[in-house]
Amino acid sequence: MITTNVLAKKANVPIFTVRHYTRIGLLTPSRRKSNGYKIYKESDITLLKFIMNAKELGFTLKEIAQIIDKADTGKSTCPIVRELVVKRIEDNPKKIKKLQNLQKKMEAANIKWAKMKDSMPDGDSVCRLIESFAE
Repeated sequence: MITTNVLAKKANVPIFTVRHYTRIGLLTPSRRKSNGYKIYKESDITLLKFIMNAKELGFTLKEIAQIIDKADTGKSTCPIVRELVVKRIEDNPKKIKKLQNLQKKMEAANIKWAKMKDSMPDGDSVCRLIESFAE
């Protein structure tokens, strides 16, 4: 039986990560009868490392949950993983283009803002820098 702290250490993740994944149902510990503490299985170390690897590959927590659910049925998860990766490969160029456009806007804003004086919110203005960029 493994506690939350031990699981976090063995998987080399922050404890709040274990708590979050438990809260959203990716990890499902049992409860110790005497004190109600969460107890994880040895296999949860492997599962947590899988989740971290999947995140590193760009899978969302929702997608990871789908993969885990599929694995729990005893069927191959490979088809769904391949499908998700192909979709991501198709979507990435659009996201990259949006990020490049955002970068250009931010650079232009930074140049413009370097010449502006600081101002205080006055009821008509929250942040003159952002408001000036929209003009």
